[in-house]
Order: sequence, then C-alpha cells, then structure tokens
Amino acid sequence: MNLSTNLSLLEVTKSQTAVRHGIDNTPNAAQLENLKRVSEKVFQPIREHFNTPIYISSGFRCEDLNTRIGGSRTSSHCKGEALDLDMDGRGSITNRQIFDYVRANLQFDQLIYEFGDDQNPGWVHISYKKAGNRNQVLKAAKINGKTNYSVM
Repeated sequence: MNLSTNLSLLEVTKSQTAVRHGIDNTPNAAQLENLKRVSEKVFQPIREHFNTPIYISSGFRCEDLNTRIGGSRTSSHCKGEALDLDMDGRGSITNRQIFDYVRANLQFDQLIYEFGDDQNPGWVHISYKKAGNRNQVLKAAKINGKTNYSVM
C-alpha cells in the first residue's frame, strides 16, 4: 500500500527491533490516516524537490516498539505523525539540505536537527499534524547523558 506517490506503508513500519522481538507494528485506521498526511504533506514534497529517493530511518512505532527502543512516551511516531529522514552515505543530498529545505518551504509541527554536528544533523525528525502545526524548529543534543532540545 502506498501512502504517497513514492512512499509505501512498508517503508514507514519496517523495524528490525519489531521483527527481533515479535512486535506487530501495524498502525490502526487513525494512525494510518496520519501516516498518509505526513507522507503527502512532508515526505512527498521533499522527494519531488530533490528528485532522489529519501530514506526513512524511523517512521511509525506502535507503543510496544516505542517502549522497546526507549522512545518518548509522547512520541509523535506512535501517532503516525512523524518521520525521521537520514541521507548519510545514501546519495547526493545531505541531512542538512533536507533540514534547510523543510524549514524554508514546508509546514510542519516539529522539525528537529537531531544530534550530528554544526554542519550536518545525524538525521532529521519531521512531524505534521492534521491541525495546529507549530512550525517549531529544535536542535537535539546530549548534555550529561540526557537529550536536550533547544530552539533554533
């Protein structure tokens, strides 16, 4: 099943952790609608702008999977509203180019520059909600072993 022209449900639900632990990472109807929305409003415009495959490092996570990987209890991944994109070593564009494009051109709830360095994030987290998108831009960094988010 395709969520948008260039993104399948399999790509956003695939998880090695889920497979290893026998976790069913299938979204319900509401989560599936959210996945379609984030795919059409965020993923597809990025894919079309750069005209190259865009890699999902983390998409939908059911609550069991999210708990298993140590994700936030309020993660938008569990609602089907977020995608983590990671182009490192996978082509001609960088995570920074994706981050900068989304920031300048798309609507979103949160755009997070996840770790990495000053030149390139380790990956890019983007969430999109049906209503009430905040266009909040954050940077994640480890401070004393804990993830800290600062406004960019």
